[in-house]
Amino acid sequence: MALRLVKHAFSKYPVTANAVTFGSLYVTAELSQQVVTKKVLAPTPEPIDKAALGRYAIFGCGVGSHILYFWYKWLDKKYAGTATKTIVKKVLLDQFLMTPQLLVAFYITMALLEGREDLFEEMRNKYVKTFQTSCLFWLPVQSVNFLFVPSAARVVYVGTSSLVWANILCWIKRQPTEPSQAKPVQD
Repeated sequence: MALRLVKHAFSKYPVTANAVTFGSLYVTAELSQQVVTKKVLAPTPEPIDKAALGRYAIFGCGVGSHILYFWYKWLDKKYAGTATKTIVKKVLLDQFLMTPQLLVAFYITMALLEGREDLFEEMRNKYVKTFQTSCLFWLPVQSVNFLFVPSAARVVYVGTSSLVWANILCWIKRQPTEPSQAKPVQD
């Protein structure tokens, strides 16, 4: 019965169902990172940062899931099928066309929600490492996605994979930002 309800939700309300699922996975990833870093590894347990959980919920439910929903809908329509050539196109387009934009959206959304003065500082410092890491993770994951996962389940599959990826992303984001490489202007 639960499976029937889930199928119904995804067929009748696909955008909402994908948004709630994807957002929940991002919040779960951030929560797991906080539990490990603030409760397990910290010498003195620290409280969970609920505001950070809220930021991940906003990104997951309101930004990332929508971008991916419409992206996969377009990608599946433009490149239908599971022929090797089609799969390679989808994987490469996803990784080298969509992922860069999604990472920019992630870092800028988080900077806005954190009230950062320089919306691009963290992205400048972490973008290349994040993109390189995403290639190592997502290229094989997306190959499986486009080969075996039905179109209607793509965002959920990516969301589930994103639980792992979001833990990696949370870890990268949690690393200290190096001071800007810009040299101060001399008077």
